[in-house]
Amino acid sequence: MYRSTGIFTALVILIGALCSPAAAQDKTITVFAAASMKNALDDIDAAYTAKTGVKIVVSYGPSSGLARQIEQGAPADVFISADTDWMDYAIGRKTINEPTRANLLGNSIVLIAPKDSKVDNVNIGPGFDIAKLAGDGKIATGDVKSVPAGKYAKTALEKLGSWQAAEPKFAMAVDVRAALTLVARGEAALGIVYSTDAKVEPGVKVVGTFPADSHPAIVYPVAATTTAKPEASNYLAFLRSTAAKTILEKYGFKFLVSPST
Repeated sequence: MYRSTGIFTALVILIGALCSPAAAQDKTITVFAAASMKNALDDIDAAYTAKTGVKIVVSYGPSSGLARQIEQGAPADVFISADTDWMDYAIGRKTINEPTRANLLGNSIVLIAPKDSKVDNVNIGPGFDIAKLAGDGKIATGDVKSVPAGKYAKTALEKLGSWQAAEPKFAMAVDVRAALTLVARGEAALGIVYSTDAKVEPGVKVVGTFPADSHPAIVYPVAATTTAKPEASNYLAFLRSTAAKTILEKYGFKFLVSPST
């Protein structure tokens, strides 16, 4: 009788432990997010963990590389892309739970130079001669064939009639944050990055903003993967919350959805 009672007590203790806040802290959600999201998302994730006890593990990188990693079976619960093309790609590969998709954020692309550069206040419009402005220096952006920031940059320069002359001067980076670093270090005379990137790097200054009609609208979609843990739905809801909106707007993102409480 005593032995049975002891076993029952042990089971009660075990069940209680599983339901405790400490058990919640053992839960993790893995997020694959565009590199340009890093500073804002780090703050959001810290707030989410403080609120729920669920740890967020983030892999930052180019949207192209992240979408391909998910396709190859990387264990991601949530994907945040810096453009709709790579989210569409992932959906086409059946790796995304399409009903969970939402176009969460907007952004803009800007021309940057090192903080001590003599270049300043550039008017970007038709015929903009970025090649001449760069002189003997390089122009940094993400790979124009795959990285969203680079794709937006090339499209804008093509529309403005500037791409052909400028193409030989381009230094293609693995992602937009790598391009930002090249300019901050003075290894590139100019760079084309998101306005939100320029805002968090004290080593650069914004010298011009590309017209919104020179490139497709910059949209960041978010979605759960088809292999996502159940907890991912609560995380996606938090990304749409007023608390997340406040953080994202502080970093310069445009919030595209109606925030939940």
